[in-house]
Amino acid sequence: MNNIDKLKKQISSLPDSPGVYLMKDAQGRILYIGKAKSLRKRLFSYFGRGLSNKTLGLMSHLSDIDYRLSSCESMALLLEAGLIHKYKPKYNVSLRDDKSFPLVKITNEEFPRVHITRRKEAGGARYFGPYTNAALLRDALKIIRHYFPYRSCKRMPKKPCIYYRLRLSPAPCAAKISKSEYAKTIKQICLILEGKNDNLLKELARLMQSKAREREFEEAAGLRDKLIALSAFKPAYTQPLAAQAPQAGIRQLKEVLGFKALPRRIEAFDVSNISGRQASASMVSFYNGLADKANYRRFRIKTVKESNDYQMLAEAVLRRYRRVKEENLPPPDLILVDGGKGQLRAVKKELEHLGFNMPVISLAKKEELVHTLVSCTPLRLKSNSAALRLLQHIRNESHRFALAYHRILRKRHAFGEEKK
Repeated sequence: MNNIDKLKKQISSLPDSPGVYLMKDAQGRILYIGKAKSLRKRLFSYFGRGLSNKTLGLMSHLSDIDYRLSSCESMALLLEAGLIHKYKPKYNVSLRDDKSFPLVKITNEEFPRVHITRRKEAGGARYFGPYTNAALLRDALKIIRHYFPYRSCKRMPKKPCIYYRLRLSPAPCAAKISKSEYAKTIKQICLILEGKNDNLLKELARLMQSKAREREFEEAAGLRDKLIALSAFKPAYTQPLAAQAPQAGIRQLKEVLGFKALPRRIEAFDVSNISGRQASASMVSFYNGLADKANYRRFRIKTVKESNDYQMLAEAVLRRYRRVKEENLPPPDLILVDGGKGQLRAVKKELEHLGFNMPVISLAKKEELVHTLVSCTPLRLKSNSAALRLLQHIRNESHRFALAYHRILRKRHAFGEEKK
């Protein structure tokens, strides 16, 4: 296999998700860092026609590709800028040298202002960037501001503005927040922009547990939301707190299931209905133990009218992998369904009909037993094992996603009856 074929095979296994890619030479040196709304599609574009001389020069030295997932393209923009600033790749010279790209400025004031600018000035302010896309940068700051409200007004008003009513500013102008508390928020924002939020996550987790023990549930919930947000901002393969858990779970699954390779891509199905009405199914996709939400799918059940979970599951599986086959998409390494042997047989039948032979397992809720098609005896994993925790997390996410869609269908049905 030549180098181009090796790279194309590597790219075909990447998720269709937002993130940052790092292109390296044979010595492991980073040549170029870029962001993408879809890592797989963006990287395949480098093998197209009409490439510039600069890109052709880059491709002539390319030997390996690394990547980091992001929650969305705007957060990938922040990660891209931080990595470029750190590694200063040869082919990112325009971003490092051009002064016209937008920056994030945090002013040197008693209650610092956070805003976007295109030039640095004297005065002791902190600057982050530059960034390649002003629109995406604005989106990223909106996400951050939702969880970490900050001041953006050029001059401090005499009374709270609309941003306070929208919970996007803590209103230091009206003494709604102390200088020390506001300084903590600014520190948290700086850590996010730098990509150095490991310690912040641990501190927030400790505070959340403390607030919960003290029965200060509203504050604990706020801290929980910040933890979730920060986890989304963090590069996927270095996600903190339970950072090694997904990887450990994948390795354990490989061992207990007897796989030759790691089950990196796992797709899970669940169905939701009330006596067969507004029946729906979900498919969630996990890559390297982390949710790949861009590849989530949902199905409104069309062929099954009565309450039959087996047939509903079979329909969703048939529709999903018929499309995989028609579009020549890479199949998952493992399929997970909620239930027991009956669900397994229903799924296997549809896969065989399509000519697929992917491994399928199920996780039964009551005793959390893992059923396979290669053994009559289910696997009983230790309750604290990383493999079981990963399967439970994926199963619960598929259930949540199916239930959310089912609620949407019920609401639509209810509104339709009202109109009649």
